Amino acid sequence: MIRLVFMVRRRPELSLTEFQDYWRNEHGPLVAFHQTRLGVVRYTQTHRIGDPTDERMAAARGGMEEPYDGVAELWFHSEQALIEAGRTDGGKRAGRDLLEDEPRFIDLPNSPMWLAHEYPQVSPVHEVVARPNSPVVKLHFPLRHLPSLSLEEAQRYWRVQHGPLIRSLSPAMGTLRYQQVHRYETPVATALAASRGIVAEPYSGHAEAWTDRSAVRVTDELRAANRAAIADERHFIDFGRSAMWLGKEHVLVGA
Repeated sequence: MIRLVFMVRRRPELSLTEFQDYWRNEHGPLVAFHQTRLGVVRYTQTHRIGDPTDERMAAARGGMEEPYDGVAELWFHSEQALIEAGRTDGGKRAGRDLLEDEPRFIDLPNSPMWLAHEYPQVSPVHEVVARPNSPVVKLHFPLRHLPSLSLEEAQRYWRVQHGPLIRSLSPAMGTLRYQQVHRYETPVATALAASRGIVAEPYSGHAEAWTDRSAVRVTDELRAANRAAIADERHFIDFGRSAMWLGKEHVLVGA
């Protein structure tokens, strides 16, 4: 299984509400309509909620990029399945329809896109989803690695060193679920970005974590866990070229 990650910024003339309404109610059903033609197994939108926590998380890391307005994610059985679907007449038609609609609400040049593999770190028995009417929120943390590290070195540290640390801190942090989603380099992702005129640099990947805000209490243990997580992030993350925010999920294809 692979995941297509599409960090989206809205067109400047649109409000966040206008953007998210069009994305959810117009573009989302269009993608779902073409699900079979595109070979999509699952499709979600995570909409930024504009929570004050976003600014506090960035400040604790010395300042970060502006949060994105949301992220679209599409799962495929494999990269080959994605390629083969795009070669069919139906797949070509679906691709044209999406490319025609996206510029109506997305600032495409500044909305990076890439393909990735998932590395689950904290996995509950039942899937956790940050649905709009639930107290659960989803943290998105698209990160770029330090220039002193290669992509491979940074991703290895993230997976082998940082992942176990966050797993050990997850009870104190109230983490219900935590995944690392690592970008991998492929001509397919390059072609998808070029077809949209995207110039924004892709990230090394992103971390995602789900928390039930109704159950989290600010304690000394939580503060210490947050400090430990940030201290370790400094070993591989370029904070000034990374972003993080809280959002709510809309599942348009899949469970």
